[in-house]
Amino acid sequence: MSTTVVITGASAGIGRAAALEFAREGCNVALLARGVERLESTARQAAGFGVEALAIPVDVADAAALDAAAERVERELGAIDVWINNAMATIFAPACAIRSDEFRRVTEVTYLGQVHGTMAALRRMRRRNEGTIIQIGSALSYRAMPLQSAYCAAKFAVRAFTDALRSELAYEGSRIRITMVQLPAVNTPRFDWARSRMAEKARPVAPIFQPEAIAREIVRAAREAPCELWVGRSTVNAIIAAMLLPGAVDHAREGYAGQLTADLRDSARPDNLFSPPSGDPGARGRFDNQAHTTVTGFDPVRLRAGGLLFVLTSIAGAFVAGAFVFGRIVNGRAAVRR
Repeated sequence: MSTTVVITGASAGIGRAAALEFAREGCNVALLARGVERLESTARQAAGFGVEALAIPVDVADAAALDAAAERVERELGAIDVWINNAMATIFAPACAIRSDEFRRVTEVTYLGQVHGTMAALRRMRRRNEGTIIQIGSALSYRAMPLQSAYCAAKFAVRAFTDALRSELAYEGSRIRITMVQLPAVNTPRFDWARSRMAEKARPVAPIFQPEAIAREIVRAAREAPCELWVGRSTVNAIIAAMLLPGAVDHAREGYAGQLTADLRDSARPDNLFSPPSGDPGARGRFDNQAHTTVTGFDPVRLRAGGLLFVLTSIAGAFVAGAFVFGRIVNGRAAVRR
């Protein structure tokens, strides 16, 4: 019997790359997103691997519609084995420049969308007392960045929700597994179609990885289901730095500069916050020449249990990062004084 995998935000970026990776592994895939054109394109690519690919246009902010989509998946593809909550929305702007409806929309998609997806999956997985739920997170769920307050807050909320739910499932003795994959910077189209109030084009903070490399780690997470999977050393260092050096980067200019290019943004270009733009960019963004094609995921539990050397080197890396940040702060202040 084939495995059935549901992926939200499956029409582009990480979700699309993950859908194709699961299809390559022989899994049937249900593809959930708003953009019909991109969904159908992804479904055609996935079907090329000889699996069933079901495209369902849906907004994850609509709990009832998402539950109906889950019902359709089980009716047409069979029991849901893996559910991946990947859909997200964001806005690049200082917090004081973000409207209340924009905060609400980012929260409804990036946080509540994962809650709605998890609940839809649980309602079906509980009948069989088995299944795997994967939350796509970020290093930003531990260390927030300037210009992304709405998105970071939503990712923090997903992590808290997931930890609480995992504890409840353990208390029940449930065989349903839930894991959160914490990601580094990824070369996806989000940096071209996210809403922005900045004059410059947005960019991921290096090091950057291709979505196909991330997709392989998501497949691994579905197979092994650790509590969390920290993808990339940059993610590990960011998380450890957030634990050891809280507030160290609060005054750093790098948090702004590292997210902006020298190119001016086309303010007339449509964004995807409230409705999907047209076109089909695929999985990747415009940073192919800077993106790594391989990445390693780390299970923090295993690191704690047997990876003392790795942890020590990561701590050293975190302190080096902190020293770099402090250097940027000092240099920035010196420049101001000059």
